[in-house]
Amino acid sequence: MSVLSRPAESNTALRRVVVKVGTSTLTAGSARLNPPRMVDLVRQLHGLRQQGAQVVLVTSGAQQAGRERLSFPETVKSIPFKQMLAAVGQGRLMHLWEQYFDLYDIVTAQVLLTRQDIEDRHRYLNLRDTFESLLARGIVPIVNENDAVATEEIRVGENDTLSAMVANLIEADLLVLLSDIDGLYTANPRTDAAATLLQRIESLDAAVYDLAGANGTAMGSGGMYTKLVAADMAVHAGTSVVIANGSRENILLDVVAQRAVCTYFPAAISAAEGRKRWLLAQNAVAGQITVDAGAARALIKEGRSLLPVGIVRTEGRFERGAIVAVCDLAGRAIARGLANYAAADLSRVLGQRSQGIADILGYDYGPEFIHRDKLVLL
Repeated sequence: MSVLSRPAESNTALRRVVVKVGTSTLTAGSARLNPPRMVDLVRQLHGLRQQGAQVVLVTSGAQQAGRERLSFPETVKSIPFKQMLAAVGQGRLMHLWEQYFDLYDIVTAQVLLTRQDIEDRHRYLNLRDTFESLLARGIVPIVNENDAVATEEIRVGENDTLSAMVANLIEADLLVLLSDIDGLYTANPRTDAAATLLQRIESLDAAVYDLAGANGTAMGSGGMYTKLVAADMAVHAGTSVVIANGSRENILLDVVAQRAVCTYFPAAISAAEGRKRWLLAQNAVAGQITVDAGAARALIKEGRSLLPVGIVRTEGRFERGAIVAVCDLAGRAIARGLANYAAADLSRVLGQRSQGIADILGYDYGPEFIHRDKLVLL
């Protein structure tokens, strides 16, 4: 572990930011959702957007909103009871967020997820495309776990982990985990006056996890340990992470401006490097395509995406999202990447210009067979 005075290394503009806000932050420590706190968070997210960042909000609070709406019924320790609270509260929670974003003329979209949505390849691809489409149109996705239907087998677990998965999904530059504490301390600051905030952590080793303890709040489902697990997931996928206190004034703006009181975890690699390492680490490919000389040159010399018009032959029965090898006319493997179309669909648009894909298939997933961001040269 090392401690530095600044939470980040550079002033590089952030392209994508995921912000996770917990129940204790949304209620400001009370038993009810706190509208001023929520409005202020929206104001700051608006500020990040004005700086050019695309933002995703991962929100807790559905069960607490349900408790509030039902006049705080006696707590029952059962999954159906919690699912009932979430079912009642999720609509109310989303309605409040929508109202507050409307103050800044920002359109929002509700995205409810379970573990199956992220782990299933087809759902993952569709989910990724949905996020890309929302962000490209300036819409703010508001994400929560679908507690009303999730069972123990398909639950993500808590929203710290969910936010790390979302950050990985959209290849975010920064994940901000807002809590009721400034970050990771050398001891529990609630009981030890000598506890010191660790401002920067380069490696999440066993010694770091030992510092976490069990300090979840009464209303939240996670504690510092779950935040470290989420940070570990994110930094190894190319996303830097900050744990910060959601009650501090302008905390999100201060995090981006590198003046926040917080704990910062720098990304171990870039998102692009992580993607390349993963593609190169796969021993098997699901299929092979052959491209003409022009397409090979565009890939190698110009760093472009691979379009169907440049493909002359396809081999293998692969699905959308599969890893395929890209070969030149001499049969040399020049790249590999993630197929945006299944082999059956590709065979129908082989050699066709991208503008005609929708006319031929009746739909399209974009103009590229392999986007340049999902391709690595060999």
